[in-house]
Amino acid sequence: MKTRFNLKRACLPLLLLAMGGVPLAHAQGNSNDDSWRFQATPYVWMSGMEGQVRPFRAAPMADVDKSFSELMDSLDAAAFITGTARRGDFVLQADFTHASTSDSTPLPMGLAAKVKVRQTSVTATAGYAWMATERTGIDLLAGIRYWDISAAVNVPGLVSARSDSSFVDPIAGVRWRQALTPRWSSIAYVDVGGFGVGSDSTWQLLALANYQATDQLFVSMGYRHQSLDYRDNGKRLDVSLSGPMLGVTYQFGAGR
Repeated sequence: MKTRFNLKRACLPLLLLAMGGVPLAHAQGNSNDDSWRFQATPYVWMSGMEGQVRPFRAAPMADVDKSFSELMDSLDAAAFITGTARRGDFVLQADFTHASTSDSTPLPMGLAAKVKVRQTSVTATAGYAWMATERTGIDLLAGIRYWDISAAVNVPGLVSARSDSSFVDPIAGVRWRQALTPRWSSIAYVDVGGFGVGSDSTWQLLALANYQATDQLFVSMGYRHQSLDYRDNGKRLDVSLSGPMLGVTYQFGAGR
C-alpha cells in the first residue's frame, strides 16, 4: 500500500502543472492593421485534481482527490509560458509547459522506492479573428498538442521500471474577448480535442479578467477547468483539474 501511495503522489503534481495552456490576455486592436503584434505570458495555475491514474500497466489504479497544496510536495521544477502573434485577422498561438517531480518513500526491510516523473507539452494553433472590433473579438482556433511523459520507479537492488509515452492531440477552440472599460477586459475560452487520435478525449474551459497596467503590460486572473482521458496498453490518465490562474502578459510589435 505504501508503494501505491507514492506512485500517485509523485505523478499527480506533474500532471497538474503541465496540462497545456491558453493566452491569458489580449489587447483590442484594429483587425485591418497589417503589422504583426506579439504577446508573451508566463503563468501559474493553482489547481486541485480528481480522477483516476495508473502510470504503468502493472501499477494499481489510484483514485485521486487532492488540493493544490497537497500536489506540490514532490515538485522539482516547472516552467510555463504561452505566446500569440496576430496580423490583421490571422492568429497564431504557441504554448510550452515542462514539469518534473521526484519522491522517495520508505518500504519494509529498510528499503526505499524512488519515483521520478517528467513531462513536456507543446501546443500550436492557428486561427481567424471572426467579427473583430475594437471592443469585441471571437477567435476560431485549431491545432495540435504534443505530449511527452516519462515515469521511472527504482528500488535499489530489487526492481527498476520505466514508462515513456508520447502522443499528439488535435484540438479546436473558440475564444471570446470583450473590452469592459479602458483598462479592464475579459476572456472566455473553450476547447475540445483528442477524438481518439492521441487521448480518448480532452476539453477545457477558461474565464479570465485582464487589467492593463501599462501600454505593454497586462495582469490576468481567473478560473480554469480541464479534463483529460488517455488510455494506452494498460496506462490510464482520467483526470479533471480546476483552480484559479494568474498570468503576466508583455505585448510588443508595431501592430499594438
